[in-house]
Amino acid sequence: MFRVYEASGRLDKRQISYRGNNVFEPIEDVQATLFTPDICKKRLQDIIFSEHFRHLHIIDNLVFLATVEYFSSIGAQWCNLPLTTLMISSPGEVYQGKILDYNTDSLPIQIDWFDLNRKVFLSESSQFYLELRLLQENVEMVFSIYNSFRKEKADFSHLSEFQHIEFEGKIGYEENIKIAFDILKFITNKIISSAPKSLKYFLSEDEVEMLSTTFEYRNLARISFKEALHALYVDTSDERYKKFSLEHFGAWEEVRLTQIFNAHIILEEFPLLQTSFYHNELRKDEHGIPLSESADLILMGFREVIGSGVRIQNYEALLEKASIFNLPKDDYYPYLEMRKLNPYQKTSGFGLGWQRYTQWLLKLPYIWDAVHIPRGHILPAP
Repeated sequence: MFRVYEASGRLDKRQISYRGNNVFEPIEDVQATLFTPDICKKRLQDIIFSEHFRHLHIIDNLVFLATVEYFSSIGAQWCNLPLTTLMISSPGEVYQGKILDYNTDSLPIQIDWFDLNRKVFLSESSQFYLELRLLQENVEMVFSIYNSFRKEKADFSHLSEFQHIEFEGKIGYEENIKIAFDILKFITNKIISSAPKSLKYFLSEDEVEMLSTTFEYRNLARISFKEALHALYVDTSDERYKKFSLEHFGAWEEVRLTQIFNAHIILEEFPLLQTSFYHNELRKDEHGIPLSESADLILMGFREVIGSGVRIQNYEALLEKASIFNLPKDDYYPYLEMRKLNPYQKTSGFGLGWQRYTQWLLKLPYIWDAVHIPRGHILPAP
């Protein structure tokens, strides 16, 4: 099977190993490698002289062209959007204080905006502004391809600045998931047909052949988060997975789940208050815990590449969630008020991490090898 990583070990002796490709040898513990200034210092020479980055350039261009072609084919329109914002889509760690026990939100990057003495952020998602565009008459589906910023240290699968392919439409949950899965298939097939030489620089003939069929629906498993935790508990006997929480769910668990099910994973029905505040409530479980109408797509032998979901439509419900997350209502006023407008319809959408996808596609050990000029927590260079 087409796998980048293997998750092995039990309890506190766990590791994620890298399987290797035509360029990189296998690595026993990929998480042990740190993003350092030396990587950035060497990058200037690499861009000029390395065959790796010449082929990556070709692949990147095709990701862009295929994305635009696919979205155009389904009637989605591109949007020009801001990179600075008062509204961040994952505000939990900034505003929630001690209200929630656990939340997976990451910190945004705050900037000085002229002489304003208030929080202004670099966008970590274009979603809010895509939703605003859908208020226009006859605009049914939109997308953007932009940089996103998150104040988290770079590691083997995270960058502090990355490219985000985002989609929003006046569609339901199931159609949204189908579009998310289909765009991955479309981009992959476009690269296979248009850049076989660049693919085969990184991958074997057999691996390219696996790619050509990997996005058939027989290779996709859909499971609830509760089912995922149970599968992990059966697999590891780790008592932590008996707790219905995202607290102990990370890279190792994502990779391991794809091994258990031998498939790409659509993971859904998360604890609502541990996801982004705008996710709609699907239902309550048997214990009265609200579950989110959202899903992550985890690629086989890899990590989450797409996060998706249905947005809250009801004004009062969204206002209540904003209060739970302790959001400043003046900043989020436009997002709240749009629910009161007559043209407003419930929307669904997703965000696709460009470099995550490229890292998986080319079976690269580190995400900083999936971008020409990586940005992490060290001094930006070159």
